[in-house]
Amino acid sequence: MSEPAATLPDAAAGPAGWPSVVIVEEGMREGLQIEDAAISVADRIELLDALSGTGLRRIVVGSFVSPKWTPQMAHIDQVVAGFTPRDGVVYTALALNAKGVERRAQHVPPLSLDGTLPATSAHVCDVFARRNTNRSQEQEIASWPATVERAVADGATRAQVGLGATWGSNWLGEFTHERRMELLDQQVRLWEDAGVEVTRVLLADPMGWHLPDQVEQDLKAMLRRWPSVRTFHLHLHNTRGVAPISVYSALRTLDQRHTLMLDASIGGMAGCPYCGNGRAATLMPTEDLVYLLEELGYDTGVDLDALIETVVLAERIVGHRLYGHVSKAGGRPRGERLYPMDLPFIETLDQAQHFRLGPEAHRGAMSPWPEPIVSPARDRLP
Repeated sequence: MSEPAATLPDAAAGPAGWPSVVIVEEGMREGLQIEDAAISVADRIELLDALSGTGLRRIVVGSFVSPKWTPQMAHIDQVVAGFTPRDGVVYTALALNAKGVERRAQHVPPLSLDGTLPATSAHVCDVFARRNTNRSQEQEIASWPATVERAVADGATRAQVGLGATWGSNWLGEFTHERRMELLDQQVRLWEDAGVEVTRVLLADPMGWHLPDQVEQDLKAMLRRWPSVRTFHLHLHNTRGVAPISVYSALRTLDQRHTLMLDASIGGMAGCPYCGNGRAATLMPTEDLVYLLEELGYDTGVDLDALIETVVLAERIVGHRLYGHVSKAGGRPRGERLYPMDLPFIETLDQAQHFRLGPEAHRGAMSPWPEPIVSPARDRLP
């Protein structure tokens, strides 16, 4: 049996005919891993607790990795031990090797392995694989049979396949659609030959090479070739500004049979020290993603105002402005939140914060109108 869209309890339903969506909040891991390692445990816990109160349903709290190479995650055990879990929120963490898996297991609960499937994957870029994991693409592929064998021995009936550096690389250039399908097909056939159905695909793009037409082409090909796949997980870095467009392309390509998992990070903070782009890699800002989904008709369950306040908190903690748009301008104003008609000149980012701070944000700004502006069009609004 194929994995139904409703398998993940934190999936948000969308308009008729659209896929359900799971938002995966990566700020605590993907975001903080590229920020200052000296950020205190107390600040990390404050940020995690604030995220927990926004209505987000799936939060990656960090990664259990070597502090030698990722010092930003050196205190992950203290963070997990110190935060306050919220009912209805799935908390997960990344573990890349047996030692990390063992450390993570000591924190389950509050951490969860919810929805985890046995998985194979490979980087399309051999150079990035060596830089990021100290393994070659050939070694990654060679590990697949043992992974499948263990999963079968454990009684697995469903599995995930995946690609890293999916669309291109800063060292090898653009990859073809045919190469992506070839690497996926090798994995799918290995699982199917072992009697395990592939129901999920992960496509990760740490260097931001994806384009919306390529995402659409790849998803359509997978839908034709592997109808058993019902969940598509996209990790799209916004390095070159097209992640929101690719996300929308994926939303319109899939349908009500499918679940689309989307990785995002508050303020867009994200990056990989091995990809050559550092903090410029970013992810789609969570607040921008929530705004888009809500305006399209999704019920995300997320309080956008609370999420924006959490971005403000994150900016204080990391010590610089983050990269989202909705946190700077707010969502569409409606009803009592429509702007005053005689609002003075708004020029700076600080003044634009009047949507959340009120008139204090623009005190002293120029205002050329000698009389208050009135309009019968405004009067006619309900």
